[in-house]
Formats: sequence, structure tokens, C-alpha cells
Amino acid sequence: MTPDNKSPPWALRWRSNTLFIIATVAVGLFTDLFLYGLVVPVLPFMLRNRLSIPEDEIQSYVSNLLAAYAGASVVSSVPAGWIADRTNSRRVPFLSGLAALLAATIMLALGKSIAMLFVARVLQGISAAVVWTIGLAMILDTVGPQNLGKVVGSIFSFISVGELMAPVIGGVLYGKTGYSGVFGVAAGVLGLDFLMRLLVVEKKTAAKYDVNLGLDSHNEEHGAHEDNEAAQGDAEVEGASNSEEITERDALIPNKKLEDNDIYKIRHEPNKIVRAFPILICFRSPRLLAGLGLAFVQASLLAMFDATIPTEAQSLFGFTSLQAGLLFIALDVPYLILGPVAGWAVDRYGTKLAAVVGFGYLVPTLILLRLPSDNILPGKSNIILYCALLALNGVGLAVIGSPSVVEASDVVGKFNQANPGFFGVNGPYAQLYGFNSLFFCVGLTIGPVVAGALRDGIGYGNMNLVFALISTITATLSFFIVGGKPSWNHIFKV
Repeated sequence: MTPDNKSPPWALRWRSNTLFIIATVAVGLFTDLFLYGLVVPVLPFMLRNRLSIPEDEIQSYVSNLLAAYAGASVVSSVPAGWIADRTNSRRVPFLSGLAALLAATIMLALGKSIAMLFVARVLQGISAAVVWTIGLAMILDTVGPQNLGKVVGSIFSFISVGELMAPVIGGVLYGKTGYSGVFGVAAGVLGLDFLMRLLVVEKKTAAKYDVNLGLDSHNEEHGAHEDNEAAQGDAEVEGASNSEEITERDALIPNKKLEDNDIYKIRHEPNKIVRAFPILICFRSPRLLAGLGLAFVQASLLAMFDATIPTEAQSLFGFTSLQAGLLFIALDVPYLILGPVAGWAVDRYGTKLAAVVGFGYLVPTLILLRLPSDNILPGKSNIILYCALLALNGVGLAVIGSPSVVEASDVVGKFNQANPGFFGVNGPYAQLYGFNSLFFCVGLTIGPVVAGALRDGIGYGNMNLVFALISTITATLSFFIVGGKPSWNHIFKV
């Protein structure tokens, strides 16, 4: 019997299919980045031609409009996660994020005041917070933690295409067709996104009608195995506390599972703030802070490239905005190709190895970006050198794409298993991805500001040296914190 004797939704099997759910989330994230990038090159012309903003004030307004987007994302990320963990379905808040994006796009298309443009950018930021927070939570609900790395890596590779092509498409469409072409494409992408979000059915909803449509069998086996381990750990803790004859050897060499259980077990009554936002209890783990720190550094590096490649290309080679935009192909193609492979490696070998190798690899590739500025090769050869170095950095960006999400999910998953019921029916995962989005957005906000100031103050080569130093520190901290205490046998497990 189905719940309340209701008939199952139409085409339930394929609407709750794992690939369709992943594709829906991927298209949602793609739409967010694509519409963000599509409008960015149009903003200066919109301010100049439609709103008659003086030329000397346009840069300031553009910067403030970009900051409004980032600020709204930062402020909205954690509340979006908190709400999502307290609703019966993630699909409803996921659709609400699209409603905010639709309203923002309409306001940008028709707005004739600076206030309306600012409201539109704030709504875009809220939409971004919702889609990233709830989208990643839906992915974890669907594929389980053991497949999270490769799925996230694949999704990030796909959405990087949107990030790459949107500014170029936006500039070309505006030049050829004006506002109508830009917002016509935006409407088409939004329509596809809306249709997929409307059709998708979560696994837990599908399972109410057909248990075979719940989590994949390998995910269920994995979950059952983890539940069994958690139960064994609880029994061992109870046994240890009740035993009156604990030997000295037992005290000095505690059982590993008991040790792990002790780390994540909540033994004291939390205060009101923690009860309202239970994810906060997980921050006592340095691994969670390290995982979120990886997201911040990753976003800062991405934003550094976004902010400095166009200006450096114009300065070095006299490139137009379109030519400078095409340079991003060299950076993003390795990311697109290697993202799924890097994600699989995270699932297979753990987060520590990926984080240490990824950020460590970026140290020399970032330093080498100073070579084109030294003009060691003539003419077009220098352009080819710059493209090759950007491609090498793209490889590093692919490697560091998944560890932050997988590491943070692993830590919070252990807290959830060690404390059944404490985090509610849905667990704390949407709240976690809210914090992940917050750290990522802060990185996107700070990265270009710092990069721009460093480039103007000490030059492009030395700016990359500073970011190489940041990567060195990140790789070092990753070795000691990410994935737990370093152990060569654990790092190179097969």
C-alpha cells in the first residue's frame, strides 16, 4: 500500500532515478553560475546606457553590485541550510531558490533604477545560497558519502563550462542583439532548470511508494555497515564504563573504535544556541574547520584567476575582453576533463592525499605564472607559454575541487552516526553545506580584492608568489589535519 492510499506520482521510476537527480542538481548549479556570468559583462553598459550613470562612477557601481551578490550569498547560506534540514522535502526549498533567481532575472531585464538592480543582485545571491546548500544535500542523500567525491567532481567539471562560457556569450549576445538576446538565453536556461526541478522526486519520497526506488543497494549496504559499527561502538563504550576490571593495558591501548566514538559522541547537554543550530557542535572537530578552510582557499584561488587573467592579458598582450575571456578555456578544460577522475581519487584514496597533492602541486605552477611577464619568449610564443601555464594550474584546481566537501561531510556524518536523533530526521547536512557555501562565498569575495591589491602593489609575479605561499600553508595543514592524524599506511591505502 502507498502512503494514505495515494497513487504514485507519474513516471516515478525515472523521476527518482539517481542520474536524473544528479542532473537536476547539476543543471541548477550550472544555471546559477551561468546567469551570474551572463549578466556581468552587460552591467557596465546597462548602467551607462539605461540608467545614465556618469562614466567615472560606473566601476564603483559595478563593484558594489558584485559585492551585493556575494554578501547576500554569505548571509543566506546558513539560514537556507537550517530551513532545509527542518522540512520534509528538499525539493520545495530547492524550487524557492529558482523563484528568487527568476525574479532577479526579470528585474535585471526590466529594471530602470539602481535600487532595482541592487535588489536583483541580492535575490541572485539568495538563490545561489539556496541552490548550492540544498543541491549538495540532495546529492549526498542520493549517492551516499562513499560516492560523494566523484559525483561532486563530475558536477563541478560540468558547471565550470557555464562559468567559462557565460561572460563570452553575454558579451557577444549584447553586442549582436542587445538586451533581448541576453535575457532570451537566460529565460531558456531558467525554463529548463524549472522543468527539471519540478519533475525531480527525491529518493526518500519515492521509497514511500516503492522501497526498490530508495537509495541504491550499495548505498544501503554501506549505511547498514556504518550503523552496525556505530552500534558496536556504543556497546563498547557502555561496556567500558560498566566494567570494574579494566587492565592497565586496556587503558593505555584503547580500542580504536571506542576512541573514534568518544571523539564524536556528545556527552553534555548542549545550550540553547546549539539545540537551535545543532551543526555548531561539529565545529569542535578541527577536521571540519580544515575542510571549510579548504573551500575558502579554493574559492580565493578561483577568484584570483577570474580577477587577474583579463587585466594581465590586456597589459601583456593587448588583448580585447573577448580574447582575454578565451584564455579561460586553457584554465578550465583540464578542470572539465580531470574533475571526475580527481573526485574518484578522493573516494578511493581519501581527502588527505588529494588536498596535500593538489595544493602542493599548485605551488610551483603558481610561481611559474611570472614567466610570461618576464618576456622570456617573443611574440606569440609568450601567449602560448601563458596558456600552457594556465592549463597546468587548471590541473591543480581539478584536484582540489572535491576534498573540502567530502572532508566536511565525513566529519558531520560521524557526528550524526554517534548521536542518533540529535540532528533530526534529515541530519545536519544542509546546514553543513550552508556553512560550506558561506566559506566559499567569502573566498570569492576576498580573493579578487586581495589579488587586485597585490597585483597593483607588488606586480603579477609576486602576487602569484603570495598565493603560492598560501597553497603551501594549506597543503601543510592538510597533511596534519585533513583526514585525521597523518599515517602513511592510511594515506596510501589501496
